[in-house]
Amino acid sequence: MGDGASDPRRRIPRTDALLADPRLAAAVHRFGRARAKSVIAEAQQRARRGEIPPEQVADTAAGLLTQDRGRRGVLNATGVVLHTNLGRAPLSGSAVAALVAAAGHTDVELDLATGRRARRGRDALAALAAAVPAAGDVHVVNNGAAALALAAAVLAGGREIVVSRGELVEIGDGFRLPDLLVSTGARLREVGTTNRTTLADYAAAIGPQTGFVLKVHPSNFVVCGFTSAVPVRQLAGLGVPVVADIGSGLLRPDPLLPDEPDAATTLAAGADLVTASGDKLLGGPQAGLLLGRADLIERLRRHPLARALRVDKLTFAALAATLADPCPPVRAALHADPVELRRRAERLGAALGRAGHKAEVVPSAAVVGGGGAPGVELDSWALALPAAHAAALRGADPAVLGRVVRGRLLLDLRCLAPEQDALLLAALLRLPAET
Repeated sequence: MGDGASDPRRRIPRTDALLADPRLAAAVHRFGRARAKSVIAEAQQRARRGEIPPEQVADTAAGLLTQDRGRRGVLNATGVVLHTNLGRAPLSGSAVAALVAAAGHTDVELDLATGRRARRGRDALAALAAAVPAAGDVHVVNNGAAALALAAAVLAGGREIVVSRGELVEIGDGFRLPDLLVSTGARLREVGTTNRTTLADYAAAIGPQTGFVLKVHPSNFVVCGFTSAVPVRQLAGLGVPVVADIGSGLLRPDPLLPDEPDAATTLAAGADLVTASGDKLLGGPQAGLLLGRADLIERLRRHPLARALRVDKLTFAALAATLADPCPPVRAALHADPVELRRRAERLGAALGRAGHKAEVVPSAAVVGGGGAPGVELDSWALALPAAHAAALRGADPAVLGRVVRGRLLLDLRCLAPEQDALLLAALLRLPAET
């Protein structure tokens, strides 16, 4: 019989030690303690059978949880607050809790006091209306493009939409606004030029076939130089409905983003209908927001297409919770204090240095992303590592995504919550130490 002290099974980590691993501690919050412990037990059993070495138990358990959820979590160290490829806005803890609560049976379309059918998603709709008192009524569909498509189908089907040539934008993956509008049965009446459109251009195009005038915020580019555009307050005097697509979902002005239109100001300027996205600057789930005149909202709500575009109970739950949250993750990232970001980066850098890893703390420039606030840079701080580490970190669990700039991997802290620093440090400590 061999020496028991040399038995590798004695090196299998204990359950309490594994639960302290940042990846597995996060899993307790996400999946519950019982599920995390069952996965840990399975990984320990694999080590006892000799299928994996004891040192791989934590990695195996984390990998099993990754398989459980079908998608790997990502630590967004890119410095892009609304990263479209990462799902844009991360939900707040309260929104996640609301999703879980709504996963079972819920009163999404029922008045429990009377036992009768009620307006679908009324709590979320009431919260949205309360956030923008200038709106006569509100409606929610499944994304921003759907909101604009519904408006075009209802208000301009078989008629004309008057729009500036400089606002016929293309967004990601080849999606073009003109194609969307024409697909609803509306016709486009383009006015002005790419760089200059005047009020007289709009006025000359309006006639009996006009469904509405469309004002689109070019959120993913900036035109500079010899330019002119017509604001909503002037368009509102043309005698036809004005639909304003503000894009980013900012509900009220934010001094940090002075050039980004918001729903409250746009409605106050005279827009009859505002469309926007819910998963951008609002910081909520993917949704299309419609705010404006009560009679127009009712027409949209009653149109057959609205049924095809409606959102589910989970979206309503997350949206209501986001609207009630004073500082969802997107807002926290946008308004993060650069001084505190530097302190966090220095603490991480020092911890790495004590473990034999090299990481330089450097200033960084973060951006809003998600097609919002082009040209706006946010002062930030990052850890700079060799670019060769990028692939290994993408393969971690959770994955760590930074950006490679001039041969260095920058891990920007602006989009990471302070409580995620431990997860980032754990991933970095698993990299080979430099000699």
